[in-house]
Amino acid sequence: MKHAWILNLVLMAALVTTLSLNASHMVASAAHRLEVGSADASEAPVIASSSDLPYCTATFKAVLRRVLTSCGLIGGGRRGCQPSEVRNVAQINDQDFNALFHPLSKRGGVVLFDVGSEDLDQDAKRLIEDLWSDRRGAGYFFVVARASPDGPTEKNRILSHKRANSVLFFLQDRFQDPDIEKKVGLLWLGEEYAQLGTDFCRWRTSRSGSDCTQDDINRSTIVSWIDCRL
Repeated sequence: MKHAWILNLVLMAALVTTLSLNASHMVASAAHRLEVGSADASEAPVIASSSDLPYCTATFKAVLRRVLTSCGLIGGGRRGCQPSEVRNVAQINDQDFNALFHPLSKRGGVVLFDVGSEDLDQDAKRLIEDLWSDRRGAGYFFVVARASPDGPTEKNRILSHKRANSVLFFLQDRFQDPDIEKKVGLLWLGEEYAQLGTDFCRWRTSRSGSDCTQDDINRSTIVSWIDCRL
């Protein structure tokens, strides 16, 4: 009988100790969450799935998610990104950002503009329409506008923004899709970002029959569906 009483006392002591340790751990965990905040789901590791195209690597998708979030395509908000926002959110340098578009060379196209103009000619409209119609189940349509350094930085930034809007406005007028702004991501990069090289002249362009220089390719807008699954 005495041994049973001692055994019960030991078990009760062990139970009290366990509850005390659990309570202390829960309090400490709660304090830590209050101090540092909950983990952001957008920072979760990105994995390239087997259904993605080969260019949809984990690194590409991680940068893509940050850019799409900043531009309002993920999480709502306004649509579009300025150069400083793209640089800060993507957290990559200019050359690496430009290199992200190389895998899209067979998927997208380049709309070329006259000096100082944001107007789309008929060939540009035809190219945009063809690319938009070739969706293949993709979720986001990138419109990345450039303006070469033909004048002041602010002027080029404004012109780049107008060129991006020209593509969006044409898509809205042509297809009358009320949800089009949920699919189109606008980036206008002005001249602050590293200039594109002439290798982009090998893309499908709106002026395929004419010569293409580095200045030409930086008076342009890259347009392409993005097939990666996020």
